[in-house]
Amino acid sequence: MNAWLLAAVVVCSAGLAPCLWLAARGAAQYRLVGISLAGTLAAVVFLLLARGFHRDSYGDLALVLAVLAPAGTLVFTRFLAGEPVDAVRDTAGSEHGE
Repeated sequence: MNAWLLAAVVVCSAGLAPCLWLAARGAAQYRLVGISLAGTLAAVVFLLLARGFHRDSYGDLALVLAVLAPAGTLVFTRFLAGEPVDAVRDTAGSEHGE
């Protein structure tokens, strides 16, 4: 295992796990932040894996993900915009015990 693969394991375990936990729970705004950050970290992990395995073609997957992740965030934001603001606040308040 070289340093690139070790860095990919560290970023994947220390970075993606909290993002996925945040994306799976909580209010819609927090899930959006978790999904957006997870997409960015996944692209970084793919780039580290490409360097670790000495395969430049694996970097293409990271580039595709870097292009598609913001589009997914925009789609999710569009669905959030359809909800009334009070409904989003009620969801956030019920999650935090307010």
